[in-house]
Amino acid sequence: MSEDDYVYYNGKRLRKGFTTGTTATAAAVAATKSILQQEAQTVITVLAANGQKATFEVESCEFDKKTATVAITKDGGDDQDATDGMLIYAKVTLRDDNQITLDGGKGIGRVTEKGLANDPGMPAINPTPRKMIKKSVRETLGEDHGADIVIFAPEGERVAKLTYNPKLGIVGGISILGTSGIVTPMSEESWKHSISIEMNIHRQRGDERIILTPGDYGEDFLTQTLKISNKQQVQMSNFVGYVLKETQRLGFKHVLIVGDLGKMIKVAGGIFSTHSKDADARAEIMVANLALLGAPTDLLKQVYDCLTTISMIELVNKAGYQQVYQVLVDKIKGRCEKLLNRGEQKTVVDAVIFSKMTGYLASTEPLDEIEKVWR
Repeated sequence: MSEDDYVYYNGKRLRKGFTTGTTATAAAVAATKSILQQEAQTVITVLAANGQKATFEVESCEFDKKTATVAITKDGGDDQDATDGMLIYAKVTLRDDNQITLDGGKGIGRVTEKGLANDPGMPAINPTPRKMIKKSVRETLGEDHGADIVIFAPEGERVAKLTYNPKLGIVGGISILGTSGIVTPMSEESWKHSISIEMNIHRQRGDERIILTPGDYGEDFLTQTLKISNKQQVQMSNFVGYVLKETQRLGFKHVLIVGDLGKMIKVAGGIFSTHSKDADARAEIMVANLALLGAPTDLLKQVYDCLTTISMIELVNKAGYQQVYQVLVDKIKGRCEKLLNRGEQKTVVDAVIFSKMTGYLASTEPLDEIEKVWR
């Protein structure tokens, strides 16, 4: 292993690992090679989504002329989570045409609610792993052959109970995840510290204003929909309160928050750590604000029973209570400025909220004004 396979934190050398997505990709490629070569694979190397090589030992391999099933152990490195150490399987069956299909079998969750990366009914194999599995198998097969791929995990249903899948409406198993394909072990404190470093770089170069997004969805909306550069943008993850306090400490005068309502609705209720392990009052906050607008009890009950924010949005829009989005975004601004403006320094906070499924919802200033100021 090279130094690229490690990170350092508090003087400790921590080994990186691989996501369930990269593990599933390796299993699928190994199964495909076993059929084509009619030889059991013992070691397999694939590319993770970020282009890094990932090598795995094959735990089991069974094959015949048209079908192979391979198991590989998910290795999370020194950032062990619930899926670390479990077996991820891929079953590959050759087709008579050149099409490639991908599905989830036993132990892979199924999506039941709108608003997630996959539509209801689909297996919980997220877009990046889905792309990497199919691409890698295609490169192994060539253009003239096809295959049906099924990813499964016998322990998935049990392990999923230790994850957030049940709260997200993903039933029956784990998710196949990963955007980079690599697991980098970092504690929350280390993560916060890295955000502070990034913010300090902006301040040191003279920036007096900064854009905060919870993650990739916010950054994509910022750059692709609002057409605002990400040169002044930092991803704050779930650490809204911490990062806001850092903007104050570092002397930023103007903050723009761009985020999906699913995260930002919590801030409207005064929740500044938006990870579901810390708090989840999305339904309560939406119901309270709808009630203040005079929404009928039947609508409030339906919204309260929703598992995802996108489901709430569909009900709200159908009932004609879209004004609640303006109420929520104004409360986000108010909560944030109240958190910050307790001393002599005054920080202006603006916010834009959207849904990744339906687009723009509301902003604290007219959208054209925000775009003009921040472009």
